[in-house]
Amino acid sequence: MKPGLIAVSEKVKFKIMYSYGIIILLSALIFNPPIEILQGMAKIVVDPSLLVSDYMKIANIGAAFFNSGLLVISAITIVGLSKVNMTGTTMAAIFTVGGFALFGKNIYNVWAILLGVFLYSRYKKENFGKFILPALFGTALGPIVSQISFGLGDGSIFFLIVGNLCGILAGFIMAPLASHFVKFHLGFNLYNLGFTGGMIGTFFMAMFRAFGYENQGRLIVLQGQNLALSIYLIVMFSAFMIVGLYFNKNSFKGYKSLLKRTGRSVQDFVVLEGFGLSLINMALLGFICIAYILAVGGQLNGPVIGGVFTIIGFGAFGKHIKNILPVMLGVVLAAFIMKWQVNEIGPVLAALFGTTLAPIAGQFGWKAGMIAGFLHMAVVMNVGYLHGGMNLYNNGLAGGLVAALMIPLLESLRREA
Repeated sequence: MKPGLIAVSEKVKFKIMYSYGIIILLSALIFNPPIEILQGMAKIVVDPSLLVSDYMKIANIGAAFFNSGLLVISAITIVGLSKVNMTGTTMAAIFTVGGFALFGKNIYNVWAILLGVFLYSRYKKENFGKFILPALFGTALGPIVSQISFGLGDGSIFFLIVGNLCGILAGFIMAPLASHFVKFHLGFNLYNLGFTGGMIGTFFMAMFRAFGYENQGRLIVLQGQNLALSIYLIVMFSAFMIVGLYFNKNSFKGYKSLLKRTGRSVQDFVVLEGFGLSLINMALLGFICIAYILAVGGQLNGPVIGGVFTIIGFGAFGKHIKNILPVMLGVVLAAFIMKWQVNEIGPVLAALFGTTLAPIAGQFGWKAGMIAGFLHMAVVMNVGYLHGGMNLYNNGLAGGLVAALMIPLLESLRREA
């Protein structure tokens, strides 16, 4: 940690993270009464959960936040029991889990993935904490469990067993593959586990299709709740800002230093710049996301808020206002030129999740960042077929492909200059 930073104990960090999880959990009651939340949770658990399945629409807003809060608290507890510190990487993983718990991850389908990673750690005779990131991020493959259990299957014991066995297998191979696939994009795709999940999901989908099974395309999203949800998020991000300022001596001191970071993996802002400054950065990213969504006429719903939660999570690990904006602008430019409308769900999600390529802007400049966003828009709208919606981190797969294409070219051009 740099000299002059306020040291925050791990105990305090965990308490703050637990507080956010509890707030998300209890905020469910703002939107729906307990009976409706329980009824909604029942619908969420048995949903196939393929991309894109908005739990706010399938069930209700309260149930979606309740599911998210449960998974956030569970993720924090797993981190603590694994004796892993609350760093930027773990915070990014926790908020990503919470974000996708609004549209694809639920209290049923994540445990087989986690068990698979745990069994891999036992096989390697290593501490599970070493694999905490593949475990948490790997829950992107939760839809494999749900789709086999309740989509292709009828919820009978046979399909539940097969679904969970497939989930365990997916989790087991997640960690070793992730460590190798990072070389493919050289750390310029922050959602490395999304790329890994996309590859695993593609092979599972190929096997399904080989036996005559096909996943039907899905697009279930909530509309018309922008006012209530934007107020909710602004209050939440304001809380991030207040806590961050408290731990950063009531100032933005050091933020210019953070903005000089490229964001290329691995740059842990909590370790490098401090817990307080990371929370400030997370809050600023949240405000920018909400402003962008409302400015383009997008809709706040489960998938979109999931994108916002993911961005603020990575605000502790690689993303800041300087390196995400060029990528978002590139997506906007692509939407205007290509066949999609900028306020449609696909382009809105591409603008949010496409910031996985923020390190390209951070290292090669804003022009390269805009090109990355432009290319990402085209790629991400076409790769979902490969995994049949069973990899929730579709943008991570697309981002890996874009980074793998651009980085050798950018490096080559830079050397010639």
